[in-house]
Amino acid sequence: MSAVPRSQKQAGRFRRMLDRLSSSQEDLESEELREDAETAGCIRIGDCQDRQIVTVTGTLRTVTLRPRAGVPALEAELFDGSAALDVVWLGRRSIVGIEPGRKLIASGRISMSRGRRVLFNPKYELRPLGRE
Repeated sequence: MSAVPRSQKQAGRFRRMLDRLSSSQEDLESEELREDAETAGCIRIGDCQDRQIVTVTGTLRTVTLRPRAGVPALEAELFDGSAALDVVWLGRRSIVGIEPGRKLIASGRISMSRGRRVLFNPKYELRPLGRE
């Protein structure tokens, strides 16, 4: 038997339903991404520190080609519901599967550049499209 009285369980379910109905779509997506990172065993981007080796997961918001010091660089913004992280592949103009809206897991050492978290040339794994 559960230690929580039935009336409190129902109030909890009702409260969660009201919270979901009153939340914006962005808040709901952020919560889903945070839960996904937790179930995948990854560190939340918001908890990452400078020079830390991490494994993070999230959804790519943007993907752009931006040269760095005359070298092509593919940049993507990875968002996991807690914060954003710039993922940069130096010397690459494109990578098959790296596109906005795609989910991935990335591993590497975090660095800070202009006040933003950056992951250069990470090991990465594209999440299956069927799970999105």
